[in-house]
Amino acid sequence: MKTPVEGLHSLGPVTAKRLAEVGIADAESLREIGPVAAYKKLRFRFGRDVTLNALYGLDAAIRNVHWREIDDTRKAELRREAGV
Repeated sequence: MKTPVEGLHSLGPVTAKRLAEVGIADAESLREIGPVAAYKKLRFRFGRDVTLNALYGLDAAIRNVHWREIDDTRKAELRREAGV
């Protein structure tokens, strides 16, 4: 049975709904695509409504930690990979 994204730590209901709208409805799909590609899909579909906090939250959800636990080095790496 697949784990819905709504149950992942560090993702709120809006982000979970948006992920489903871009075809990422479960934790396994999110892990497979990764935080940067998921963020890019969200930005493409929802534009500036998707902030860097979403990128950090996606990474945190995959790691099963609170998004505030993502350190500055990892945040910089994510931004570089995302091209922002």
